[in-house]
Amino acid sequence: KLVCFIISVLIFCEFLVYYVVIFQCRWPEVKGGAHMGKEETSTSVLKAMILADTHLLGEIKGHWLDKLRREWQMERSFQTALWLLQPDIVFILGDVFDEGKWSSPQAWADDVRRFQKMFKHPVSTELVVIVGNHDIGFHYEMTTYKVNRFEKIFNFTSGKLITRKGVNFVLVNSVAMEGDGCAVCRTSEAKLVALSHRLNCSQQKPNHSNKRCSDVEKLPASEPILLQHYPLYRKSDAECSGEDSAPPEEKNIPFKEKYDVLSQEASQKLIWWFHPRLILSGHTHSACEVLHAGKIPEISVPSFSWRNRNNPSFIMGSITPTDFSLQKCFLPYEGRVFTLYCAAGALLVILILAHFQLLTPPFYFAQHLISKHKA
Repeated sequence: KLVCFIISVLIFCEFLVYYVVIFQCRWPEVKGGAHMGKEETSTSVLKAMILADTHLLGEIKGHWLDKLRREWQMERSFQTALWLLQPDIVFILGDVFDEGKWSSPQAWADDVRRFQKMFKHPVSTELVVIVGNHDIGFHYEMTTYKVNRFEKIFNFTSGKLITRKGVNFVLVNSVAMEGDGCAVCRTSEAKLVALSHRLNCSQQKPNHSNKRCSDVEKLPASEPILLQHYPLYRKSDAECSGEDSAPPEEKNIPFKEKYDVLSQEASQKLIWWFHPRLILSGHTHSACEVLHAGKIPEISVPSFSWRNRNNPSFIMGSITPTDFSLQKCFLPYEGRVFTLYCAAGALLVILILAHFQLLTPPFYFAQHLISKHKA
């Protein structure tokens, strides 16, 4: 019975708890969804799952026990979410690895193998990975070799456009938005400018005469969604709120341009080039929602790893070419799982002591106290 009790607790805390928590998450409805038929809604709405900063530990800084625990948590969360929610597409907004900026070829291959095991997905779900500073290094550490190594595995290029169900997503290598004219930066910005031209031409009305757009291959006339690792420029997280925002003691710490956030110049460029209707970013490990130019929302997605926070989460987005609706799905709180383990351990000790008659039954103990008092 004791063995069955221990196994039951382990199965619930390490397996079933993810189903119990994620089962409560629901895809948000977009405006006008209620006026569509069921078949039309299911085919026209793109279900996107967005997460960030998984930080798979490497061979240098990662302790084997910490690595085993965190990767098991992320794998179970991701696989459970895929099974229950069945998204059309999943975006990971950078910092997939913790030590990609300095890992050797052998260590990189091992990290990639573990990532592919943890985040395996069915053919019906597409996985798109954005580059982060821990994958290729900060700008001063970034090399063409590291960038090419990442692009080869994840089929990522800065300025790449992904269009699904009429929704345009622009992938940005925000580490290369330094603005200093480095080789990687020049190539990245040139691709972004060319893509901006295509998108702007595609959004013009058919009767609009523009010689610059005459030979441009048209794309769906939908305002794009920007996906990147660094957030656009903001002074700090002081205006951020919510249970998964930055801790109060960190909110007023000023952000450093080109390190914590993009520079003001790079941020203005991206807004001017693409006029996005939504920006999704990671990097800060905490949640935040800000408005740029008074109308463009940016959502900073918190870390997906329990190593970075006690309450990881991911974003569920229902997106159409003209609208979107976002909903946050929290994962199990590690503190609550730990409390459950402690309670189960205490109960286990009591059961063992009672089994070997080492624990005085409460009734006899109370009777002994009463008789002693009377005497």
